[in-house]
Amino acid sequence: MQSRVFLLAIEYDSSVKRVSTGSTVLRRLFVGSLLLVSATILVAIVAASVGPFTVPFTHTVSTLLDLIGIGESIAKPTEQAIIQSIRLPRIFLAFIVGAALGISGGIMQGLFRNSMADPGIIGVSSGGATGAVVAIASGASTISTLFLPLFAFIGSAVSMIVVFLIASAGGRFSMATLLLGGIAVSSFLGAITTATIILTDDLNVQRQIIFWIAGGFDTARWESVRIAAPIIGFGVLIAIFVARDLNLLLVSEDEARALGVRVTMVRNTLLVSASLITGAAVAFSGIIAFVGLVIPHVVRLVVGADHRVLLPLSALGGGLFLLIADTAARVVLSPAELRVGVLTALIGAPFFIFLLVRSRARLL
Repeated sequence: MQSRVFLLAIEYDSSVKRVSTGSTVLRRLFVGSLLLVSATILVAIVAASVGPFTVPFTHTVSTLLDLIGIGESIAKPTEQAIIQSIRLPRIFLAFIVGAALGISGGIMQGLFRNSMADPGIIGVSSGGATGAVVAIASGASTISTLFLPLFAFIGSAVSMIVVFLIASAGGRFSMATLLLGGIAVSSFLGAITTATIILTDDLNVQRQIIFWIAGGFDTARWESVRIAAPIIGFGVLIAIFVARDLNLLLVSEDEARALGVRVTMVRNTLLVSASLITGAAVAFSGIIAFVGLVIPHVVRLVVGADHRVLLPLSALGGGLFLLIADTAARVVLSPAELRVGVLTALIGAPFFIFLLVRSRARLL
């Protein structure tokens, strides 16, 4: 396993040599953003139309245009209410969470120089799951709809702090220790989550916990979007702002220092940003696996490893991917609903196996 991971790290390092400059960066970013944004708008229209209650596309488009002050909606009041109060919050939240997981995966894969890294690698997702489980099992989630995401976010933050303290033990920060500490903390928190489920006598509570862990957006409300968007947006902007410095870190830390990059500050800023937006995403969606693994890797294959392009497009690609997955989860078993985390795992797991098989083939 170590040799496979090492090989993937070498592959990642070799891709850094394809980092572009000047007009190439702008062209790739513009074309990629245009394509992904256009696709997202089309998928959003479809997502707002389909479901147990189907709304004609013309009614959906007129309602969406009406919301931005263009024309007047021809949809019925019931159709408008479904689109505005139920489906649009879900669409926005799915896109925001997907963007968070996509760019977090890109950051983690860059920092660890490994295309198999994902946002949950340092225990943030496990911390969020434990916090949410505590909220559900204790009954706190019934007091207010915001208590569950609040507990989940606190769990993610505590997990992040613990892992950072472990990595900084002895006065020197170590990325290797950060990774190993994240694995250890994730295992410990996973045991707490499992024990809580087993020891809970109430079957309804167990069902709520399992449903939350499986990931989904069935509880999405505009209030959730208003809280999650600023947190995730702030973290995304910080990550994009220091993308150039991340490129330099991947080439050589010594060269980065010679060019004036504050290596420690940039690395810690990226780690905190990735942890912050992952924690916020997990808090409002549950555990949604493989988005942060698959999307940055696919984007890297298309546009290269320049993080000035890779990170923004990973955010847009992650949002689009999760929006498609959520729409499919709503209609595949309609009127029942498949959990989004289950669907992304069904897609992501084969891709993960593909990475392992390809790395072994190249090693041989």
